[in-house]
Amino acid sequence: MSKFVLIPGAGGAAWYWHRVVPELQDRGHDAVAVDLPGADECVGLPEYADAVVASIGNDDDVVLVAQSMGGFTAPMVCARVQVDLLVLVNAMIPLPGETAGQWWDNTGSTKARVAAAEAGGYTAEFDLATYFLHDVPDEVVAAGAAHERPEADVAFSQPCDIERWPDVATRVLAAAGDRFFPAEFQRRVTRDRLGIDIDQVPGGHLVALSRPVELVDRLIEYLP
Repeated sequence: MSKFVLIPGAGGAAWYWHRVVPELQDRGHDAVAVDLPGADECVGLPEYADAVVASIGNDDDVVLVAQSMGGFTAPMVCARVQVDLLVLVNAMIPLPGETAGQWWDNTGSTKARVAAAEAGGYTAEFDLATYFLHDVPDEVVAAGAAHERPEADVAFSQPCDIERWPDVATRVLAAAGDRFFPAEFQRRVTRDRLGIDIDQVPGGHLVALSRPVELVDRLIEYLP
């Protein structure tokens, strides 16, 4: 049995993983989704890392899974505690000392998103329905409204406080239909920054909401 510790993206709502947690538990694993104070301007990445470390505790066989902006918290956690496997899902991959605010220009994220939109025939102007919710079931979208919250600006100005990428086995999982971080963009950033290739699953940016079974299938495949 492994312990899956799940880090949400911007906003920090553990609810994002609510379709993944029972799927992992049904397959005999422990799973905990960490709720982060994303809307609080008085805290940021250090406190997010503290919360994740506390959720790991003294447990062994830990698989840390980070979604989107959670990619900035995950390596800070891995630098502090033993993690057996890190899986980045449609995630921002930071350089040591880089801020999330710098990441967009440093990686060319917006340019890649607009180019993919033009090629795919959907609007290049960002909106939630087009870029986050286009493949999420209507009933899940409706339920999620109560869990929406903004990400405080402070977290975008704080550096990923690592000296180097942690010495932990790392896999990068990109959803083939992600419109926010297109898969080929994720492939380029992953190769440039980690020297590895991505794996792919069906779904969009919020793949844990739209395709939880396929996501868990791949997470389980990664286990030794």
